[in-house]
Amino acid sequence: MARLLVTGGAGFIGSNFVHHVIEHTNHDVIVLDKLTYAGNRASLADISEERLTFVQGDVADAGLVNELVTAVDAVVHYAAESHNDNSLHDPQPFLDTNLIGTYTLLEAVRKHGTRMHHISTDEVYGDLALDDPVRFSENTPYNPSSPYSSTKAGSDLLVRAWVRSFGVAATISNCSNNYGPYQHVEKFIPRQITNVLRGLRPRLYGEGRNVRDWIHADDHSSAVLAILENGRIGETYLIGADGEKDNKSVIETILTLMGQPADAYDHVSDRAGHDLRYAIDSTKLRNELNWRPVYQDFEQGLRATIEWYRNNEDWWSPAKDATEDFYAKVGQ
Repeated sequence: MARLLVTGGAGFIGSNFVHHVIEHTNHDVIVLDKLTYAGNRASLADISEERLTFVQGDVADAGLVNELVTAVDAVVHYAAESHNDNSLHDPQPFLDTNLIGTYTLLEAVRKHGTRMHHISTDEVYGDLALDDPVRFSENTPYNPSSPYSSTKAGSDLLVRAWVRSFGVAATISNCSNNYGPYQHVEKFIPRQITNVLRGLRPRLYGEGRNVRDWIHADDHSSAVLAILENGRIGETYLIGADGEKDNKSVIETILTLMGQPADAYDHVSDRAGHDLRYAIDSTKLRNELNWRPVYQDFEQGLRATIEWYRNNEDWWSPAKDATEDFYAKVGQ
C-alpha cells in the first residue's frame, strides 16, 4: 500500500489518521475533502507536500473519485456529514454525502479492484439503557435514531452489499466517540474546553446522564491502520477503548483539569432524540489484530486534548464565534 486515498482527510478523525499514517508508515497520502465548515486545510498544514497531496472536491463527484482511485493502492473512507444537531435541522447533506458519496466510492473501487476501508459509527446501533451491562458488538442489530445515524447505517449496508454482490475488497469499522486534536468546536468536548478558554460557561444538555464511550483519535487511527493492513475482507470491527463516561462527568472533569469549579456550567434543554448510552465491545479487534489503545486513562487523554486547544487558538478561533451564535439561536 504505497499510496492511500483518504476521503474527508481534512476533517477531525480523518486528519488525525493522515498524521498517524505519515508518522508511523512509509505510505504517501492523497486527501480528498470538500472543505465544508467541518473540514480545515490547516489541520494538515504541517505535513510535507512530498508525502501529502490535497484535492478539494466532493466524494459524490464520480469523475473525480474515479480518477483518484486509479492513482492509489487503497482507500480509507472518512468523508461524512456527522453532526446530529445539523442532521435534525437539514437532513439533505447527510443523504448526499453519506449515501451517494459512499455509493460513488464503492463503484470506483469496484471498477479498479482497489482495497477499501469504510469508517462508521456506533450510533448506527441506536442506544442502550443506562443500567444495561450489554455493549454493542459486531452482531448488534442496527437501530439508528437520527438522520445522521440512519444515513451512516445505510452506507454500511451499501458496503456490505458491494462486498457480497460484487466482490469489493472492503472492511468496515464502527467506532465510539472520538476526542483529541483538530475537532471542530461545535462538538461536545472541544466546545466546553474552548468555552472555558474564552471565559464562557460550558453548556450541558439536560441532566447530563447520557453516556458515551470515549476514545482518543490517535487510538482510533492506529486501529484503522491495523484493520486496513491485516483485517479480514468483508468483516466489521468495532473500535473502542472502554471509556464510558456520562456527559456530566466529562464536563466536570474538564472544568477541574482547567482549574475551575466542577459545577461552573449551565444546563440547557436536552437534544431531541438524544441517545442514552453507547458502549463498545472491541474484543474481536483486540483478539484478531492484537490492537490495544494507548490512552487507556481518559483523564490523561483529556489533559493532552486541553493542552492542544490551549496552544492552538489560531486553529479553532475562526469557527468559535459562528458556532456559539448558532447555538444561541437554538437555545443551546
